[in-house]
Amino acid sequence: MNHMLRASVAGLALAIAACGNGDDALLGTLERDRVELVAEAQETILEVAAREGESVKSGQLLLRLDPSSAAARLEQARSNALQAERRHAEYVAGARKEQVSEARAVAEGAAARAAVELREFDRIEKVVADGLLPASALDRQRAVRDSAIAEERAARDRLAELVNGTRAEVVEQAAAALAAATAQVTELELALERYTVRAPRAGIVDALPYKLGERPPKGAPVVVMLADGQPFARVFIPETRRAAVGAGTGATVRIDGTGRDWKAEVRYVSSEAAFTPYYALNARERGRLAFLAEIVLTEPDASMLPTGMPVEVILADGRAGS
Repeated sequence: MNHMLRASVAGLALAIAACGNGDDALLGTLERDRVELVAEAQETILEVAAREGESVKSGQLLLRLDPSSAAARLEQARSNALQAERRHAEYVAGARKEQVSEARAVAEGAAARAAVELREFDRIEKVVADGLLPASALDRQRAVRDSAIAEERAARDRLAELVNGTRAEVVEQAAAALAAATAQVTELELALERYTVRAPRAGIVDALPYKLGERPPKGAPVVVMLADGQPFARVFIPETRRAAVGAGTGATVRIDGTGRDWKAEVRYVSSEAAFTPYYALNARERGRLAFLAEIVLTEPDASMLPTGMPVEVILADGRAGS
């Protein structure tokens, strides 16, 4: 970013100087698209597989960060997803026939016990009425009877739950939990892949800010590339010419040492003037404003030109300055 700012400031100074001297060419530099590849996490650099200035192909390995902690998180997420999958499958399948048979036997046993305790309560009630047992005996038997009836009811409900299967709401919740666990696994798998830094497109390795064994901060650029393809001239267009220039405007680019003029066209012009807002200036001062522009060279062999070369740009009508 600092490199681009310095280049922009230098380009602006050259453009203003050119305007003041009456030169008809915009001055600037030849540039290429910069691609910054950042660190996925603050981990140790285990391998640097490219050198500064090296030409690389799309997908080529450039750098590897230590993936140990990310791999551990991924294994934990996979275990959670497996548990969620098994739980969902269990709810969908419902109870096994052995579980239903066991629950039915428990329900029948509870019903038999409840019937016995109910008859015992009736017997003790008569004995207490005859004065042969104290009233407390009836109270104790009432509690036993009620407990047996409650156990019978619970056993019947459990049997009905197994026979009827899991409620739809419970199955839906299990499905949602499984989807969330699966999504987390996918996210961590993608993150783990980014611990291996590969070239997203063909180009030249411009900078490797960190060395083998260092731990760059998360989000810090670890590889800076200059993309292959057509280069472009970065220049500043004076305010007096801005209205007549837009995307697609033709231009000619001259580069020292090439001995020829290169065909080009404007691909971008900034909508804001550099540094000073126009509304803070009078009419004379506004004439010194400049707008950043990128003018791409369109001839195929321009892709071989080196980055950073000084250039002169002449717009299609033959004028570039005021």
